[in-house]
Amino acid sequence: MTDIAAHISALVTAEVAAHTGHPDTLAHFLALRVARPRAVSVQFAGGIMQTCWTVTRSDGCYQVIYMPDAGYFSLCVGSDFGPLDIGVHGGAIQCFSAVV
Repeated sequence: MTDIAAHISALVTAEVAAHTGHPDTLAHFLALRVARPRAVSVQFAGGIMQTCWTVTRSDGCYQVIYMPDAGYFSLCVGSDFGPLDIGVHGGAIQCFSAVV
């Protein structure tokens, strides 16, 4: 796929359209959603770094990213070295709602 940002945006848009959970969670997610995903280096367990894609801006602590190698989303915490994967994986809104 040549335009990964468009692919990620389409995945998130489909999730938003299908969302049947709490409307406040969806509103909060949409308020932090980025207009266009961008590449970012994410740190995983063992110090492994991987290029992933932003889905939301940080709320001061947490951020949702897309992991293209895995094909799903991750909740990350901010660190001095950038986003750090904390092992919460799945759908974008599902990850986001883990801490809302």
